Amino acid sequence: MMSKSNKKEFNRESLLNEGVALFMGQGYHGTGLQEILDAVNVPKGSFYNYFDSKEDFGANVIQHYIGPFIAQLAGHLDSSGTDALGAIRCYFDELIAELERNEFKGGCLLGNLMGELGDTSEVCQKSLQVAVKRYRDLLQYGLAKAQRQGAVRSDKSAEEMADLLINAWQGALLRMKIEKSSAPVKQCCHNLLGDYFMP
Repeated sequence: MMSKSNKKEFNRESLLNEGVALFMGQGYHGTGLQEILDAVNVPKGSFYNYFDSKEDFGANVIQHYIGPFIAQLAGHLDSSGTDALGAIRCYFDELIAELERNEFKGGCLLGNLMGELGDTSEVCQKSLQVAVKRYRDLLQYGLAKAQRQGAVRSDKSAEEMADLLINAWQGALLRMKIEKSSAPVKQCCHNLLGDYFMP
């Protein structure tokens, strides 16, 4: 038997996983709470034991979604030794391979929600800002490491390059979805990580 606290954590995790899947597939506004609850067998009344509202749930889904990407990138950077730029390239290569396996469906939940929610939900907007900053800060750390290793130009700040990489990547993901091709994301990584960022 699962302890009460384990069961609660399991339910919360299941709700968040389902939230990621449904928001990816049909958007925030296209997803009803009942649909999420039915999918994970949680009664409606107990949803509020975990989250204050659908907005609060959305904000938590955003952080739940970005966590594995940050862990994956951090893992590459931690084991990269003297090749931080290679670690960042390897990370993006893995993302592109995953997008190809999924036949370009979904894209990035952060980018999708930025487009869908804009500034209509302050709670979700703040969570998106936090998620993007966490991601940007880790890329900045990796690019600064690559600068110290002489692999990346030093006339631009690591922060500026990390911002550019995120902005270009998000735009390339949107274009990938309409073109059903990985060419835009490959071009983004090749042009930035293989050319523009070079010393």
